[in-house]
Amino acid sequence: MRNRLVLACALATVAGTASLATAAGLKVNEQGAKAMAMGNAFTAQADDPSALFYNPAGIAFLKGGQFSLGTVNIFVPSTEFSGTTAISGDSPSAGSAPVFEKAKQDLFIAPNLYATYSFESMPLSVGLAINAIYPLAKSWDDSSAFRNQIMNIAVKPINFQPTVAYRFDSLNLAVAGGLDVTRALVTMQTMPYSAGPAGTNTAYELGLMGLDGTATDVGWNAGLKWQALPSLSFGAAYRSEIDLKIKGNGNFLATTPAGFSIIGMTTGATSPYSRTRAASTVSTTITLPDALSLGVAWKPTNKLTLEFDAERTGWSSFKTLEFKFDSPQFSNFNNKPKALDWKDVWCYKAGGQYALTENIDLRAGYMYDKNPIPDSTLGPLLPDADRHSFSIGQGFHNDRYSVDIAYMWTHFVNRTVNNQNMTDLLGENGTFKSDVHLFGGSVTVKF
Repeated sequence: MRNRLVLACALATVAGTASLATAAGLKVNEQGAKAMAMGNAFTAQADDPSALFYNPAGIAFLKGGQFSLGTVNIFVPSTEFSGTTAISGDSPSAGSAPVFEKAKQDLFIAPNLYATYSFESMPLSVGLAINAIYPLAKSWDDSSAFRNQIMNIAVKPINFQPTVAYRFDSLNLAVAGGLDVTRALVTMQTMPYSAGPAGTNTAYELGLMGLDGTATDVGWNAGLKWQALPSLSFGAAYRSEIDLKIKGNGNFLATTPAGFSIIGMTTGATSPYSRTRAASTVSTTITLPDALSLGVAWKPTNKLTLEFDAERTGWSSFKTLEFKFDSPQFSNFNNKPKALDWKDVWCYKAGGQYALTENIDLRAGYMYDKNPIPDSTLGPLLPDADRHSFSIGQGFHNDRYSVDIAYMWTHFVNRTVNNQNMTDLLGENGTFKSDVHLFGGSVTVKF
């Protein structure tokens, strides 16, 4: 019982502070419509204001002032699951009844804003990016067989990135550095259960648990771009880890005698229909992963540009998670570290652009993303899997402005796991299926 409730809180906050989402884990790589149309292969090109995200050194090669406003709309059809969960079926046969569950459809709207300025009198550029790198929303029906693990969660992050870049004209080389100031807001609801005596295959409802929290912390980023030849460029970008120190409130509504017991109330003082609420402040620390991107772009002709990128994300920063509740009523939930055991992964991106006319470009791309979550800790909050993403797009531009649009389809490889644990009422035995559709657009003005 104690482990079950702690896990519910822990998983929810992981989602919020890994602060997802079409890159493996929770990260959203689609932060610019032009790059998105080329499978996010943009580290070496980095030739519009979204370079602030993909490779900040690229802004050193932009002219004058530029302002870009865009959005990526991520439509997530219902994630499907078929199999058993720890509470599927009635006691004393809990965990044995096959179920088919569908998550509620989700829509993320992740805006991005970029502003850059290059000085005429010196090879210096400055920029500011405002975007959402780690958004997440997931909702299962209140009566689903996952309700003890997650009912709904919403994560609303925002990242502020002030950046400075310097260009060495004699070398056709630029370097950049900046800060990442991340603010995250998290809300979650779950219905924790308690396992019965060993070997009985029973599960008892405890009540309803709600959690909300916030965090604001700072990291840094750096980039390098080298225009080795007019037709060949190289890029590298790094984003540091961020230790998010989350503080918030937990609210537990006890609805059963077992729920009363876990917060230290005697069941003899309650009627079958009694309810009581307990509240506590809560804190934890999550380390957002670092990321290293390497890219090469080649123009075999004046009209065609090709790029290949490789990106490593250090998800191994998600090792364990432990919460500290301040209220004595929540003492049963303390000192319960939860293993996560995520792994570092590589993502590979390939894309291209063809200049159909002087003002119109056609784009396409592909991205393969390994998932970082091992079978042992995979669950309904983020049923991740290896991903194949295919993208297309178009750009229109002249000397004063540009308009870019993009579409991406992400297919999750079917993920089958067998990690159901009746002792702690964790996990599931079955298969998750998911797909995601993304639509991006941006308008850039040059002045």
